[in-house]
Amino acid sequence: MLVTDDIQALSTAVSGPVALPDSPEFADETRAFNAATVHRPDVVLGAENAQDVAAGVKWAAERRLPVAVQSTGHGADSVVDGGLLINTRRLQELQIDPVERTARVGAGVKWRNVLEASVPLGLVGLHGSSTDVGVVGYTLGGGLPVLGRAHGFAADHVRSMEVVTADGALRRINAEAEAELFALMLGGKGNFGIVTELEFSLFPLGDFYGGGIIYPGADAAHILAAFREWLPALPDHASPSISLLRLPEMEFVPAPLRGQFVVHLRFAFLGTREDGDALLAPMRAVSRPLMDTAGPMSYLDVDQIHMDPADPLPFTAGGALLKDLGEEAAADLLKLTGEGSDCPLLLVEIRPLGGALARAGALPDAVSGRDAAFLLFLLGFKMPPFAEAVAASIRGVLAEMAPHSTGYTLVNFHGEPGDEADRARAWSPAVYERMRVAKSSYDPGNLLRFGHTITGVPSAT
Repeated sequence: MLVTDDIQALSTAVSGPVALPDSPEFADETRAFNAATVHRPDVVLGAENAQDVAAGVKWAAERRLPVAVQSTGHGADSVVDGGLLINTRRLQELQIDPVERTARVGAGVKWRNVLEASVPLGLVGLHGSSTDVGVVGYTLGGGLPVLGRAHGFAADHVRSMEVVTADGALRRINAEAEAELFALMLGGKGNFGIVTELEFSLFPLGDFYGGGIIYPGADAAHILAAFREWLPALPDHASPSISLLRLPEMEFVPAPLRGQFVVHLRFAFLGTREDGDALLAPMRAVSRPLMDTAGPMSYLDVDQIHMDPADPLPFTAGGALLKDLGEEAAADLLKLTGEGSDCPLLLVEIRPLGGALARAGALPDAVSGRDAAFLLFLLGFKMPPFAEAVAASIRGVLAEMAPHSTGYTLVNFHGEPGDEADRARAWSPAVYERMRVAKSSYDPGNLLRFGHTITGVPSAT
């Protein structure tokens, strides 16, 4: 149990604010983007810099308190209960090197900040469907980019990082300096340390074509069949995805679509209007669209492709990697989630992988999913009266799709982590065992045990 002297020792060791559950700032410091997740740490530290993170971890280690970290809270799939929560949102360093084509960011930087600095220079980073997400947490989970088929996972292009390990040491690591730790951090999520700074490659940006087509949900079977036939003809620099959406009567939904069941085709393409229109033509002919926003786009408007909610919502999610999306797999999915079903999920999404996502990165890492053809991602509201039905639906859909799955997930799309066997599904058996051995070395006291973390190999003694 923490006493006044403990809190005073932490406050003295850091420059950022320290808040207890009865402090006015506690709710703001612990708030997650997932409004269904309400953290309850014993104490929260608003880190001002990397030294604060190191001091906080060292303080917790001395008291054998578990440590969690959060910046935006987009990945808050489970509650932090007890221990120390370190909020890194104040770490806002951002440097772009247009000659080397790199970005260096602090742990609190969002992808939107990176794009606003890099796009005017003709450069872009490998962000996901929402640029409101923090760069660091997204990348440590592998990072599935909008332009992933062209360039691969975000983790493939990390050059170096600054990380505080469970002993409170602040280390700068890369493929030469502490290569094993560097490799395991890339895709290993938060198992081995808290990243305070990340350096990664940027890519040249020319013409960009993006947007989406929204169809009536009644045509879902026909559209999904056309989608499967269309995919093999696409080049790697075209990245599509498709979702079944049951849109609520809420402000983040465009007014004409509220309360409807629709199919949403998303499309991102590095190319001209002429080429983009030619590639999309077969899907434009499939059904009568309710909305078509695809065309030449400023890359700063890239969030309009997926149209993810910008404001916090209470949700729960689950995902699986699929071997295929053949006729049988599509039929199984539509049986539970298509027109006429009682599916309560807000989103049933299929993201094709392949292209550069299927190729190993230049450096060793812990990223999973390179052998999969598709990602299936499910999301629904976690609030009364939907929560129980949504959780049951996610379990049911994943069970039904198990014959078509590789048996694994991507850690950023896994959803709430369950027991050890469930958590292990985010990595291949070989990588998972390597991580367990390393966990015993880098974090023998299992200090970093919140979120999608694993336990080390038990001691022989």
